Amino acid sequence: MAIITLTTDFGEKDHFAGAIKGEIYSELPDVNIVDISHSVSPFNIPEAAYIIFNAYSSFPKGTIHLIGIDSELNEENKHIAIKLDDHYFICANNGIMSMICAEIAPEKIVEINIHDKIDSNFPVLEVFVKVACHIARGGTLEVIGKQIKKIKPIKDVIPFVNDDKTQIIGSVIYIDNYGNVVTNIKKKFFESIQKGRPYEVSARNYKFRTIHHKYSEIVNFSIPPEKRNDEGRSLVVFNSSNYLEIAVYKGNPETVGSASSLMGLDLRDTVTINFLNE
Repeated sequence: MAIITLTTDFGEKDHFAGAIKGEIYSELPDVNIVDISHSVSPFNIPEAAYIIFNAYSSFPKGTIHLIGIDSELNEENKHIAIKLDDHYFICANNGIMSMICAEIAPEKIVEINIHDKIDSNFPVLEVFVKVACHIARGGTLEVIGKQIKKIKPIKDVIPFVNDDKTQIIGSVIYIDNYGNVVTNIKKKFFESIQKGRPYEVSARNYKFRTIHHKYSEIVNFSIPPEKRNDEGRSLVVFNSSNYLEIAVYKGNPETVGSASSLMGLDLRDTVTINFLNE
Protein backbone atom coordinates (compact mmCIF):
# COMPACT_ATOMS: atom_id res chain seq x y z
CA MET A 1 0.00 0.00 0.00
CA ALA A 2 1.42 3.35 -1.06
CA ILE A 3 2.35 6.06 1.45
CA ILE A 4 2.06 9.74 0.49
CA THR A 5 3.34 12.39 2.90
CA LEU A 6 2.29 16.04 2.93
CA THR A 7 4.46 19.00 3.91
CA THR A 8 2.93 22.43 3.28
CA ASP A 9 2.58 25.96 4.58
CA PHE A 10 -1.23 25.77 4.33
CA GLY A 11 -1.91 25.76 8.07
CA GLU A 12 -4.97 24.15 9.64
CA LYS A 13 -7.57 26.91 9.21
CA ASP A 14 -8.10 26.81 5.45
CA HIS A 15 -9.48 24.05 3.28
CA PHE A 16 -6.30 23.39 1.29
CA ALA A 17 -4.80 20.44 3.22
CA GLY A 18 -8.17 18.70 3.51
CA ALA A 19 -8.90 19.18 -0.20
CA ILE A 20 -5.56 17.59 -1.13
CA LYS A 21 -6.29 14.54 1.01
CA GLY A 22 -9.76 14.23 -0.47
CA GLU A 23 -8.40 14.38 -4.01
CA ILE A 24 -5.80 11.70 -3.25
CA TYR A 25 -8.41 9.41 -1.67
CA SER A 26 -10.69 9.95 -4.69
CA GLU A 27 -7.97 8.55 -6.92
CA LEU A 28 -6.46 6.00 -4.52
CA PRO A 29 -8.91 4.91 -1.80
CA ASP A 30 -6.40 2.51 -0.17
CA VAL A 31 -3.47 4.89 0.09
CA ASN A 32 -1.93 5.93 3.43
CA ILE A 33 -1.60 9.72 3.82
CA VAL A 34 0.73 11.07 6.51
CA ASP A 35 0.95 14.74 7.50
CA ILE A 36 4.56 15.73 8.17
CA SER A 37 3.65 19.37 8.75
CA HIS A 38 1.22 22.01 7.55
CA SER A 39 2.74 24.64 9.83
CA VAL A 40 5.76 25.68 7.79
CA SER A 41 6.06 29.47 7.86
CA PRO A 42 4.56 30.85 4.63
CA PHE A 43 6.96 30.56 1.68
CA ASN A 44 9.83 29.63 4.02
CA ILE A 45 11.93 27.35 1.83
CA PRO A 46 14.86 26.76 4.27
CA GLU A 47 12.43 25.83 7.05
CA ALA A 48 10.58 23.38 4.82
CA ALA A 49 13.87 21.94 3.56
CA TYR A 50 15.01 21.27 7.13
CA ILE A 51 11.73 19.58 8.05
CA ILE A 52 11.56 17.28 5.04
CA PHE A 53 15.29 16.49 5.24
CA ASN A 54 14.91 15.25 8.80
CA ALA A 55 11.60 13.44 8.32
CA TYR A 56 11.74 11.58 5.02
CA SER A 57 14.23 8.84 5.95
CA SER A 58 11.98 7.59 8.75
CA PHE A 59 9.50 6.41 6.11
CA PRO A 60 9.76 3.16 4.13
CA LYS A 61 11.50 3.10 0.78
CA GLY A 62 9.13 3.98 -2.02
CA THR A 63 7.29 6.65 -0.02
CA ILE A 64 6.06 9.62 -2.06
CA HIS A 65 6.62 13.05 -0.48
CA LEU A 66 4.40 15.88 -1.72
CA ILE A 67 5.77 19.31 -0.75
CA GLY A 68 3.52 22.32 -1.17
CA ILE A 69 5.66 25.40 -0.50
CA ASP A 70 5.82 28.33 -2.95
CA SER A 71 4.41 26.06 -5.65
CA GLU A 72 2.78 28.48 -8.07
CA LEU A 73 4.05 27.70 -11.56
CA ASN A 74 5.95 30.42 -13.40
CA GLU A 75 9.04 30.80 -15.57
CA GLU A 76 11.33 30.87 -12.54
CA ASN A 77 9.47 28.26 -10.49
CA LYS A 78 9.01 25.05 -12.46
CA HIS A 79 7.66 21.84 -10.96
CA ILE A 80 9.85 18.78 -10.51
CA ALA A 81 9.68 15.15 -9.39
CA ILE A 82 12.78 13.50 -7.97
CA LYS A 83 13.72 9.94 -7.16
CA LEU A 84 16.32 9.98 -4.40
CA ASP A 85 17.37 7.34 -1.86
CA ASP A 86 14.47 5.19 -3.18
CA HIS A 87 11.98 7.91 -2.17
CA TYR A 88 9.99 10.21 -4.46
CA PHE A 89 9.65 13.97 -3.98
CA ILE A 90 7.20 16.25 -5.80
CA CYS A 91 7.68 19.99 -5.37
CA ALA A 92 8.58 23.27 -7.00
CA ASN A 93 12.15 23.71 -8.23
CA ASN A 94 12.78 26.54 -5.75
CA GLY A 95 15.72 25.16 -3.78
CA ILE A 96 13.63 23.15 -1.35
CA MET A 97 15.39 19.88 -2.29
CA SER A 98 18.95 21.20 -2.24
CA MET A 99 19.53 20.35 1.45
CA ILE A 100 18.78 16.67 0.78
CA CYS A 101 20.60 16.67 -2.55
CA ALA A 102 23.70 18.10 -0.88
CA GLU A 103 23.92 14.84 1.11
CA ILE A 104 22.60 12.28 -1.40
CA ALA A 105 22.75 12.43 -5.20
CA PRO A 106 19.35 12.08 -6.91
CA GLU A 107 18.78 8.98 -8.99
CA LYS A 108 16.52 10.86 -11.41
CA ILE A 109 15.03 14.36 -11.77
CA VAL A 110 12.26 15.32 -14.17
CA GLU A 111 10.66 18.68 -14.87
CA ILE A 112 6.92 18.05 -14.80
CA ASN A 113 5.25 18.88 -18.14
CA ILE A 114 1.65 17.69 -17.81
CA HIS A 115 0.31 21.20 -17.16
CA ASP A 116 -1.12 21.57 -20.67
CA LYS A 117 -3.51 18.71 -19.85
CA ILE A 118 -4.70 20.35 -16.61
CA ASP A 119 -6.41 23.70 -16.02
CA SER A 120 -4.56 24.49 -12.79
CA ASN A 121 -4.98 27.34 -10.33
CA PHE A 122 -4.04 25.16 -7.33
CA PRO A 123 -1.01 23.18 -8.53
CA VAL A 124 -0.50 21.14 -5.36
CA LEU A 125 -4.05 19.79 -5.72
CA GLU A 126 -4.32 19.59 -9.47
CA VAL A 127 -0.76 18.72 -10.54
CA PHE A 128 1.20 17.33 -7.60
CA VAL A 129 -1.61 14.97 -6.60
CA LYS A 130 -1.87 13.63 -10.17
CA VAL A 131 1.88 12.99 -10.20
CA ALA A 132 1.87 11.36 -6.75
CA CYS A 133 -0.99 9.03 -7.69
CA HIS A 134 0.72 8.16 -10.98
CA ILE A 135 3.87 7.15 -9.08
CA ALA A 136 1.83 5.26 -6.46
CA ARG A 137 0.28 3.17 -9.25
CA GLY A 138 3.76 2.21 -10.43
CA GLY A 139 4.13 4.83 -13.15
CA THR A 140 7.53 6.10 -14.23
CA LEU A 141 8.81 9.66 -13.96
CA GLU A 142 9.50 9.89 -17.69
CA VAL A 143 5.75 9.82 -18.41
CA ILE A 144 5.09 13.03 -16.46
CA GLY A 145 8.21 15.04 -17.25
CA LYS A 146 11.44 15.54 -19.12
CA GLN A 147 14.67 14.54 -17.41
CA ILE A 148 16.96 17.32 -16.16
CA LYS A 149 20.36 17.19 -14.49
CA LYS A 150 20.30 19.96 -11.88
CA ILE A 151 17.97 21.60 -9.41
CA LYS A 152 17.91 25.19 -8.21
CA PRO A 153 20.24 25.70 -5.20
CA ILE A 154 19.19 27.19 -1.90
CA LYS A 155 21.24 29.82 -0.11
CA ASP A 156 22.85 29.18 3.28
CA VAL A 157 22.89 25.37 3.10
CA ILE A 158 26.64 25.25 3.76
CA PRO A 159 28.29 27.59 6.31
CA PHE A 160 31.21 29.83 5.38
CA VAL A 161 34.74 28.98 6.55
CA ASN A 162 37.54 31.54 6.35
CA ASP A 163 40.79 30.78 4.53
CA ASP A 164 42.85 29.91 7.62
CA LYS A 165 40.01 27.82 9.04
CA THR A 166 39.81 29.70 12.32
CA GLN A 167 36.17 30.66 11.93
CA ILE A 168 32.85 29.17 10.81
CA ILE A 169 30.05 31.58 10.00
CA GLY A 170 26.67 29.89 9.99
CA SER A 171 23.10 31.09 9.97
CA VAL A 172 19.77 30.27 11.60
CA ILE A 173 17.70 28.06 9.30
CA TYR A 174 14.93 26.89 11.64
CA ILE A 175 13.20 27.79 14.90
CA ASP A 176 11.39 24.86 16.48
CA ASN A 177 8.20 24.70 18.55
CA TYR A 178 10.18 25.33 21.76
CA GLY A 179 11.81 28.45 20.32
CA ASN A 180 15.18 26.69 20.01
CA VAL A 181 17.35 28.09 17.22
CA VAL A 182 18.77 25.62 14.68
CA THR A 183 21.74 26.60 12.53
CA ASN A 184 23.10 25.19 9.27
CA ILE A 185 26.25 23.91 11.05
CA LYS A 186 26.26 20.12 11.19
CA LYS A 187 28.28 18.15 13.70
CA LYS A 188 30.40 16.35 11.10
CA PHE A 189 31.20 19.64 9.36
CA PHE A 190 32.09 21.32 12.68
CA GLU A 191 34.43 18.47 13.69
CA SER A 192 36.16 18.49 10.29
CA ILE A 193 37.14 22.14 10.86
CA GLN A 194 37.65 22.03 14.63
CA LYS A 195 40.23 19.21 14.74
CA GLY A 196 40.17 19.17 18.54
CA ARG A 197 40.72 22.91 19.05
CA PRO A 198 38.86 24.90 21.74
CA TYR A 199 36.16 27.15 20.39
CA GLU A 200 33.66 29.88 21.18
CA VAL A 201 30.14 29.97 19.77
CA SER A 202 28.77 33.51 19.38
CA ALA A 203 25.23 34.68 18.65
CA ARG A 204 24.52 38.38 19.11
CA ASN A 205 25.97 39.19 22.57
CA TYR A 206 25.88 35.60 23.83
CA LYS A 207 28.96 33.37 23.93
CA PHE A 208 29.34 29.65 24.69
CA ARG A 209 32.45 27.49 25.05
CA THR A 210 30.74 24.12 25.44
CA ILE A 211 28.55 22.18 23.01
CA HIS A 212 26.50 19.63 24.91
CA HIS A 213 25.38 16.18 23.83
CA LYS A 214 21.93 16.57 25.37
CA TYR A 215 19.92 19.32 27.03
CA SER A 216 20.00 17.94 30.56
CA GLU A 217 23.81 18.01 30.72
CA ILE A 218 23.57 21.51 32.20
CA VAL A 219 21.63 20.15 35.20
CA ASN A 220 23.51 19.40 38.42
CA PHE A 221 21.46 16.47 39.64
CA SER A 222 23.28 16.46 43.00
CA ILE A 223 21.34 19.61 43.91
CA PRO A 224 17.73 19.15 45.10
CA PRO A 225 15.22 20.05 42.36
CA GLU A 226 13.73 22.94 44.34
CA LYS A 227 17.16 24.64 44.48
CA ARG A 228 18.35 24.13 40.90
CA ASN A 229 16.67 26.91 38.99
CA ASP A 230 17.63 25.30 35.65
CA GLU A 231 14.62 26.25 33.54
CA GLY A 232 15.46 29.15 31.31
CA ARG A 233 19.22 28.52 31.22
CA SER A 234 20.77 28.80 27.77
CA LEU A 235 23.00 26.20 26.14
CA VAL A 236 24.35 24.95 22.83
CA VAL A 237 23.76 21.38 21.71
CA PHE A 238 23.98 19.20 18.63
CA ASN A 239 20.34 18.24 18.29
CA SER A 240 18.86 14.88 17.31
CA SER A 241 19.48 15.73 13.65
CA ASN A 242 23.12 16.65 14.41
CA TYR A 243 22.65 20.36 13.70
CA LEU A 244 24.13 22.97 16.03
CA GLU A 245 21.28 24.39 18.09
CA ILE A 246 21.09 27.22 20.60
CA ALA A 247 18.49 26.32 23.18
CA VAL A 248 16.95 27.24 26.49
CA TYR A 249 16.55 24.34 28.91
CA LYS A 250 12.85 23.47 29.07
CA GLY A 251 12.20 26.64 27.11
CA ASN A 252 8.67 27.81 26.47
CA PRO A 253 8.04 31.03 24.56
CA GLU A 254 4.91 31.59 26.66
CA THR A 255 6.50 31.17 30.13
CA VAL A 256 10.26 31.07 30.79
CA GLY A 257 11.06 32.28 27.28
CA SER A 258 13.05 30.67 24.48
CA ALA A 259 16.39 31.01 22.74
CA SER A 260 14.70 32.94 19.96
CA SER A 261 12.73 35.32 22.19
CA LEU A 262 15.31 35.85 24.94
CA MET A 263 18.31 36.27 22.64
CA GLY A 264 16.52 38.04 19.83
CA LEU A 265 17.54 35.41 17.29
CA ASP A 266 15.55 34.94 14.12
CA LEU A 267 15.81 33.17 10.78
CA ARG A 268 18.95 34.00 8.77
CA ASP A 269 20.69 35.58 11.77
CA THR A 270 24.41 34.84 11.99
CA VAL A 271 25.95 32.34 14.41
CA THR A 272 29.77 32.30 14.51
CA ILE A 273 32.25 29.74 15.82
CA ASN A 274 35.77 31.01 16.47
CA PHE A 275 38.53 28.48 17.09
CA LEU A 276 40.90 29.59 19.84
CA ASN A 277 44.63 29.25 20.36
CA GLU A 278 44.89 28.32 24.02
